[in-house]
Amino acid sequence: MKKIQGILIRKAHTLVTMEDGARPLHGVDLLALDGRITAIGPDLEPPPEAEIRVLDASRCVVYPGFISTHHHLCQTLTRNIPRVHNAKLFDWLVDLYEVWRGLDPEAIQISTQVGLGELLLSGCTTSTDHLYLKPRSAPSAWVDIEIEAARELGIRFHPTRGSMSLGRSDGGLPPDDVVQTTEEVLRDSQRVLETYHNPAPDSLCRVGLAPCSPFSVTTDLLRESAALARSYGALLHTHLCETRDEEQFCLERFGRRPFEYMEDLGWIGPDVWFAHGIYFNPAEIARVGATRTGICHCPASNLRLGSGICPVPALLAAGARVGLGVDGSASNDASNMVREMQLTLLIHRIGTAVDAMPAETVLRLATRGGAEILQWPEIGHLAPGALADIAVFNLERIDYAGGMHDPAAALLFCGAGPRAQWTIVGGRILVENGALTGLDEARLYHEANRIAAGLVAAAEAQTGRAYLRP
Repeated sequence: MKKIQGILIRKAHTLVTMEDGARPLHGVDLLALDGRITAIGPDLEPPPEAEIRVLDASRCVVYPGFISTHHHLCQTLTRNIPRVHNAKLFDWLVDLYEVWRGLDPEAIQISTQVGLGELLLSGCTTSTDHLYLKPRSAPSAWVDIEIEAARELGIRFHPTRGSMSLGRSDGGLPPDDVVQTTEEVLRDSQRVLETYHNPAPDSLCRVGLAPCSPFSVTTDLLRESAALARSYGALLHTHLCETRDEEQFCLERFGRRPFEYMEDLGWIGPDVWFAHGIYFNPAEIARVGATRTGICHCPASNLRLGSGICPVPALLAAGARVGLGVDGSASNDASNMVREMQLTLLIHRIGTAVDAMPAETVLRLATRGGAEILQWPEIGHLAPGALADIAVFNLERIDYAGGMHDPAAALLFCGAGPRAQWTIVGGRILVENGALTGLDEARLYHEANRIAAGLVAAAEAQTGRAYLRP
């Protein structure tokens, strides 16, 4: 008979459950058996027949694993490129499309390992991804490569089969050779859903559909993707209201503001979430909230590209579901959830008011907020019956000296974002003592830099542009 596997987190200095109305607990244990939390309390004893790993958390703060609801993992190979250091979104995209058109299966695998590895190190246990670019010469199975890389790492993964169908010759932004026809997209989207989408509560892989944006896909593709996703009970995702340029594009091409256009196509509701959501007007904020549409806030990316500040306090007040995401690493340029949380804490104190974003709200966005967007109630909180997705940080460091008056909030107010002591997904330890248990970081670093240099060199040769100078 298979032996029960478990983890006992012993005597946590502080344990943040994220249960409604609950305050942080101190000096308690957490027991997880076969991937689920079974008990939280003092002096817990596991069943004698279980094989238990005991973790001493007496100097640690224990959180639910963080959830990133927007990423472009392939961009980890194109961060910190001088040519786009100071570019706004549309210019940034036009230049980087030329680099991304050189992506190949090896690049997708390595970039996925880099991005998901970074997320795990920052306490993230569930991540989405939005892989929308596909050079015509590339195989159709890129999302398959990502899913396999995530499976090997052990992270809980919710990729979206992205798409672009509106090339430059038809008035869109991307080059024609990185878009597909509506029929090609729908055919492969159905394949991906049927092959990988697992809606089970303890699934390690669910799949959504994600046409890229109003300026890179056709109206038909938006409409047909929504119908296909809903026929499989899958979620829908896209970029929306990220810049004024996007707003102007939609007004000129469709005679509608971006949100009006998407609402006309049925792209609102609890099975839809948008990345960014900066330029909603007050009436649109009310509609987002009333329809329980989700919004992923990406503060680092929005600051990096000068796009603006998502009106998160107003969206929350309206009843919208809001989570956090790191966005692509070429516009961030990191995959660090603690950094996103720290920026969320700070940016709204200027964008709204100094009391607009308390620490407990930030923690909720990074945990329960993401779980609500992904319709995954088994993650984002710590309680008996929840999945054992846990982030543990050792705060016995000089960064936090003198700052332990509120240990639960210390991660947000103090320090530059430490690596997790342990990151646990489904009861399996994926980060230990600040290191990935399943990847050789040094090897990955050198492989990623080799591929990244080749991508930029190829783009320079093809376009004549100097990518290594601002």
